[in-house]
Amino acid sequence: MFCYQCEQTAGGTGCTKMGVCGKDPDIQSLQDTLVFGLKGIAAYAYHANELGVRDDEVNAFMHEALFATLTNVDFDLNRHLELVLKCGRMNLKTMEMLNNAHVARFGSPTPATIPSGTRPGPGIVVTGHDLLDLHDLLVQTEGKGINIYTHGEMLPAHGYPELRKFKHLVGNYGTAWQNQRTEFDAFSGPILVTTNCIMIPKSSYRDRIFTCGIAGCAGVKHLPGRDFTPVIETALSQPPLKPVDAGTLSTGFHWTAVLGLADKVIAAVKAGKIRHFFFIGGCDGAKPGRNYFTEFAEKVPGDCVILTAACGKYRLNDKDYGSIDGIPRLLDVGQCNDCYGAIKIASALADAFGCGVNDLPLSLVVSWYEQKAVAILLTLLYLGVKNIKLGPSLPAFISPNVLNLLVEKYNISPIGDVDADMAAMLKK
Repeated sequence: MFCYQCEQTAGGTGCTKMGVCGKDPDIQSLQDTLVFGLKGIAAYAYHANELGVRDDEVNAFMHEALFATLTNVDFDLNRHLELVLKCGRMNLKTMEMLNNAHVARFGSPTPATIPSGTRPGPGIVVTGHDLLDLHDLLVQTEGKGINIYTHGEMLPAHGYPELRKFKHLVGNYGTAWQNQRTEFDAFSGPILVTTNCIMIPKSSYRDRIFTCGIAGCAGVKHLPGRDFTPVIETALSQPPLKPVDAGTLSTGFHWTAVLGLADKVIAAVKAGKIRHFFFIGGCDGAKPGRNYFTEFAEKVPGDCVILTAACGKYRLNDKDYGSIDGIPRLLDVGQCNDCYGAIKIASALADAFGCGVNDLPLSLVVSWYEQKAVAILLTLLYLGVKNIKLGPSLPAFISPNVLNLLVEKYNISPIGDVDADMAAMLKK
């Protein structure tokens, strides 16, 4: 690496600007955090753009933030902290933009119970995040005798009325993205991957997996537009699926639907029937330690409500948690971008009880894996949310000094022992 300030090799004996050279670990840590956050914003903005929605302020911030990291023209720690928190604000705005675009195009989600498994006959499974891709596939397959199944973060699609009206959107197949090599291998029909959640496919299904839009994988057929004819032809040529009953899943608890229950929720809290709320969600993965989230959900007391979002829901949602006075104890608010909805729910509850979000009987237990999870975490920090438990480990790009700052200002901490963490949260 070359330092443009002292014109020496970065870190060399003649280099006098160690921070400028990128050797200052705190500056580097904040720049890395900022870049990851920008990638998350870009993902959400891309989906919104595909639906015809853009925001000049968000676009301008992308330029500003990237410029601040490219040339190392700014070495002030406080300035970088401001940019990182501004990234959180811009991500909040972008999630709101995408939420509004989804609702405008597909209607406001309502709760739905979805069959899990497969039906007999031809089928296509759709994974990723892009609801517009799913919509266009549903239009093109209508009347062709092909059943469409969601997978991974596409499960929340079943909550949208303009998608649910297609009767051949019959259910959900499989679980989270990291299980796809096993699940896709067992699915005899074609698979359509709409975003970046793709693993190198096995040879057994490589000839029947397709990517579109931003997604791509070497050796996999890529569709440059939304003409899904090759996927449809493959579905009709493959052996029909066999019936598999894997139970049911619930989704569609959009923030507007949950706030429709606000009077019930508030009454249940005041009556002592709901003691605590837990947000347990985020990005899932195969790394050891992620069973913490499953165990945590299983040990949540029966007088508490769980909100979840993103693919982390698959650590929780294969169990019936029951309800409290008609309020389901597990509320799937949607995809990772729908963490915006969880924020709206928390804000509404805080307003109803005349307190701040940090004063609510609410705890956040967040699993992180990639860029969008970082962007959402920055949004929570921008909003001043404290006491977040993060796991299964803290991001490796966070330097000790930056971590200390997060601990001091936000009391952020890694997950630990489930029972100890639960007991501490319930004292709130």
